[in-house]
Amino acid sequence: MIVIVGFIVVIGCVLGGFSMAGGHVGALWHPSEIVTIGGAALGALIVMSPKKVLIDLMKGLIATLKGSPFGKKAYEELFQSMYEVFRLVRRNGLLTLESHLADLHASSIFGKYHTISHNHHVSEFIVGAFAPVMDGSATPERLGQMMEMQLKTMADEHHHPISVLSKTADGLPGFGIVAAVLGIVITMGHINGPVEEIGHKVGAALVGTFLGILLSYGFFAPLVTKLEFMGHEEMAYFKTIAALIQGFVSDLPPKVCIEMARRGLGAEVRPTPEQMEALLKAVETNG
Repeated sequence: MIVIVGFIVVIGCVLGGFSMAGGHVGALWHPSEIVTIGGAALGALIVMSPKKVLIDLMKGLIATLKGSPFGKKAYEELFQSMYEVFRLVRRNGLLTLESHLADLHASSIFGKYHTISHNHHVSEFIVGAFAPVMDGSATPERLGQMMEMQLKTMADEHHHPISVLSKTADGLPGFGIVAAVLGIVITMGHINGPVEEIGHKVGAALVGTFLGILLSYGFFAPLVTKLEFMGHEEMAYFKTIAALIQGFVSDLPPKVCIEMARRGLGAEVRPTPEQMEALLKAVETNG
């Protein structure tokens, strides 16, 4: 929603300033320029992007409209679920986790926390992190290395859609110039026509340059930055999961694991000590 509001502000200010200067908004409407610029940009995007990157890019753009799912509530549910898991393992051993990890939706622990059980990426990461511990195939140090490698791969995959969208944004002013040049070529074919006709065609050509620059710096570049921020938020969440599990398999007490992870969060999503105490007390009461 914030992204849409921002784009409305951009369009409103541009058109408002144009109208205040005495321009007519209808003079900016030239479908041929939009087709030229939009088609060239879309074609370049398709050429440079593997199929998976295109799919990830579409998912990322949709996510910018919905907003990041990794807000404060997601962290609160993460801390509560991990604390409940850690307490269960401390009491009954690792084998009691098998039924919970087999199906997080049906789990009496994870099923209560929808930001975890309804996000398959988070679910897969948690199950994958606990798997080497459950079968005894990894020491705490090796588990940390495995999760670090997985996090690096995830970060690289997040960067690929951002990279292709950034290159598309960089190319839009050039595509605008291409549209403008084509408009001038058309104008040269009517150079003997009325002044009004020539002026209209030159204006249409200049609109191409205008649209290319506006789309680049007013829309695509801000989307690139938004995707980068969302990628950082997602990676911070997964790093928190890794820190929690790594701390626990290293035999740290559950509350110490939670506190260490809490201190590594940004102020926007970090619960206060009082809030954290209340969250953990609720788990102890219900457990």
